[in-house]
Amino acid sequence: MSDPTNPTESPAAKAARLDASDELAKVRDRFVLDDAEHTVYLDGNSLGALPAGVADRMDDVVRREWGQLRIRSWTESGWWTAPERIGDRIGALVGAAPGQVVVGDSTSVNVFKAVVGAVRMAQQEDPARTEVLVDAATFPTDGYIAESAARMTGCAIRAVDAADLAAAAGPRTAVALVNHVDYRTGRLHDLPGVTAAVHAAGGLVVWDLCHTAGALPVGLDEHGVDLAVGCTYKYLNGGPGAPAYLYVRRDLQPRFDSPLPGWNSHRDPFAMEAAYRPADGSVRGRVGTPEILSLLALDTALDVWDGVSLDAVRAKSLALTDFFLECVAAYVSDGAVRSVTPAAHAERGSQVALRCADAGAVMRELIAEGVVGDFREPDILRFGFTPLYTRFADAERAARVLAQVLEGTR
Repeated sequence: MSDPTNPTESPAAKAARLDASDELAKVRDRFVLDDAEHTVYLDGNSLGALPAGVADRMDDVVRREWGQLRIRSWTESGWWTAPERIGDRIGALVGAAPGQVVVGDSTSVNVFKAVVGAVRMAQQEDPARTEVLVDAATFPTDGYIAESAARMTGCAIRAVDAADLAAAAGPRTAVALVNHVDYRTGRLHDLPGVTAAVHAAGGLVVWDLCHTAGALPVGLDEHGVDLAVGCTYKYLNGGPGAPAYLYVRRDLQPRFDSPLPGWNSHRDPFAMEAAYRPADGSVRGRVGTPEILSLLALDTALDVWDGVSLDAVRAKSLALTDFFLECVAAYVSDGAVRSVTPAAHAERGSQVALRCADAGAVMRELIAEGVVGDFREPDILRFGFTPLYTRFADAERAARVLAQVLEGTR
């Protein structure tokens, strides 16, 4: 491999040059990371690295807010309003104006709320809308929950290739549930186009942003998205089991009828009324008591985004994945691996998926050699590139070690 402007430049030299000019390089210092000579971490699309400020914040939360203030922290430390306050911080990263994102529960629970709530809204307008479309390659839990939600709302479920969803929407479509990025291949789906097509057919769309929030601009408000969900422990670096979030577009909020009307989403939760009266705004997406420890860890984790441009993140993501594929082509023998991640930038998320024989064993050996990615059945090696802390030197080393593992020279 060589740079067309410098045909004698080696992959390692090119990596050094790109790292030297990287405007996000300084952000890496905001994370707790291993020495890159020992470990290259390319699994941030499963679990983001630890932001440096989280440990001290957790110590303060446990020792002072919980240990000393105790019950007073619900008001004095802002615990009660944290789901909306932190929701607005996430909203800024997915293109949502304040008051539309609430943090809490898991992605799976929020998918259930969103799909059932969307079907109910669609059927208020037209009871004949009795079909739920789902991305045929969806993450399994989304499919499981969509099927259950369809049964509960009297709908039929239809699995459709994501590329065909826009054409598949019709007069019976109540809602389409779509992953913004295919978790196996890294393919980025057409959020503006699918949203517009489903709207033209009279339906609503729920987008799963687990593999895009924090990796690229999303533009929920800009593209008129109805509802969206996502986790916070991948590119948002919120930590294992960090709470997920739910977006409901502002004009839909008065009609959003949550299938989980918990006391936290009541208009007056401490009135302890027998009858449920939903709160206004994004609070309506809450259910039970917030997960305070993990919620506040996420709050501090989001500090790493201070002063960071999402456009710069996207540009580096594409440059990193391009460079990694170049290095793979240079180092790995022809035919040993095959990329299933789209080459076109408009169709690529922030990971590279390589198909190879004995992928599970290959990944185990890569990890043993200090290159941490992950494996998906039956034959996919996944490498996630987190622009806030992944370096071009990491991409070069990962490709070089991959070649050595495949050739049996490690």
